[in-house]
Amino acid sequence: MSGHSKWSTIKRKKEKEDAKRGKVFTKLIKEITVAARQGGGDPEANPRLRTAIQSAKASNMPQANIDRAIKKGTGELPGTIYEEVIYEGYGPQGVALLIESLTDNKKRTVSDIRYILSKHNGHLGETGSVAWMFDQKGVISVEKANEDDLMALALEAGAEDLRSEDGGYEIITSIENLEAVKKKLEEGGIEYQSTQITRIPQSTIKLEGKAAEQTLKLMEALEDHDDVQNVYCNFDIDISIMEEVSTS
Repeated sequence: MSGHSKWSTIKRKKEKEDAKRGKVFTKLIKEITVAARQGGGDPEANPRLRTAIQSAKASNMPQANIDRAIKKGTGELPGTIYEEVIYEGYGPQGVALLIESLTDNKKRTVSDIRYILSKHNGHLGETGSVAWMFDQKGVISVEKANEDDLMALALEAGAEDLRSEDGGYEIITSIENLEAVKKKLEEGGIEYQSTQITRIPQSTIKLEGKAAEQTLKLMEALEDHDDVQNVYCNFDIDISIMEEVSTS
């Protein structure tokens, strides 16, 4: 299982705790608002909004919250204007970091991120310094399915890969084929738990010991920031180390 998949597994296990602190809802509301502002309030015609709504429902967000966020994005209700900013940098032992944010104050956000990085033995890089190391892909998570049937449906719809992941499966697709693969699964009666557009590293750096611990704590600190939506990193760390650090 790749570093990306292992970290995603740990994050899913922490979602209930995060939801109690309001972190998940805050980030999802921002994403829904920006998606609606950029592509309109109709999820059928706006794939990004549709994916954000699915994530919100998976986190048990009330429909009223979703509707308000959409209306703030379309201008039907007053709301904060968020700007999308991607920061690039490095962590311990030169691991690459790609940090996606939605912010209403870029100066505040970049100052905070620079501080978090420096505190955990990292630093910001130039624009374009690490983005090329990641491929943007669609990922569909399926918990229960016959592997052969799932593989056949996914490949027929244009998926690129099927990976075994934490007792289930991850289907990797191009962004363009994500909706087609989802539709094919639905037609085939296969239920999927989540979909997302993510960034997968082309190669990884193996980390152990202190560097692994520092990197995981850096990831947690970045993801805990209110303006940070997603953090991608090209590390490969043993799952047992991830679990140990995440519960410490």
